[in-house]
Amino acid sequence: MEYSHEVEHMTCIAKGANHGPAPIPQEGKWTQAREIKDISGLTHGVGWCAPQQGATKLTLNIKDGIIQEALIETIGCSGMTHSAAMAAEILPGKTILEALNTDLVCDAINTAMRELFLQIAYGRSQTAFSEGGLPIGAGLEDLGKGLRSQIGTMYGTVAKGPRYMELAEGYVTRVALDDGSEIIGYEFVHLGKMMESIRKGVDANEALKKATGSYGRFAEATRYVDPRAE
Repeated sequence: MEYSHEVEHMTCIAKGANHGPAPIPQEGKWTQAREIKDISGLTHGVGWCAPQQGATKLTLNIKDGIIQEALIETIGCSGMTHSAAMAAEILPGKTILEALNTDLVCDAINTAMRELFLQIAYGRSQTAFSEGGLPIGAGLEDLGKGLRSQIGTMYGTVAKGPRYMELAEGYVTRVALDDGSEIIGYEFVHLGKMMESIRKGVDANEALKKATGSYGRFAEATRYVDPRAE
């Protein structure tokens, strides 16, 4: 260690109380995090790119400082989906410090990693008070049946009003309107369930029928509209 001339000639004064870092809640314990390996937890972070044309939700399950599980969900940018594919290979096995300083190909994913790092380093994880944390694979629970991201897509104009295109229930095929042309319900296809049935050998038309449902006063509608074509 190199010291300046001024420091070299200073009188040594004993350091007072040193209680270490403030403990943070992690997987049901209070931890004084001094090194990367002291960090554990499952948490989420959201990131965006400079032009803000797309966003990423990143979920990491970290054990002893090492990323054991990564879920990358993207919206709004076609190139980001390919970046997410690369990030899914890059992230597992890295420490969170390595991941923070790794180019994850897409700015939105890099920003998500930064935001997530801050949360996990300060003890603001989803598993802060869950004893033992969550097992590897818990990240997939966010996706639900069919392992498909929950997506909401709505559109509206002054001239033609609102269009429901996709909600948590699924892909909207028809919107139900009342006498005043106001939306009172919708019909949807749960694409995750449908593809799961097809994968198991169910006929595509039968799978479509089984995965189709409705919400609201759909049956009471005066007329039905295809939100993408009418």
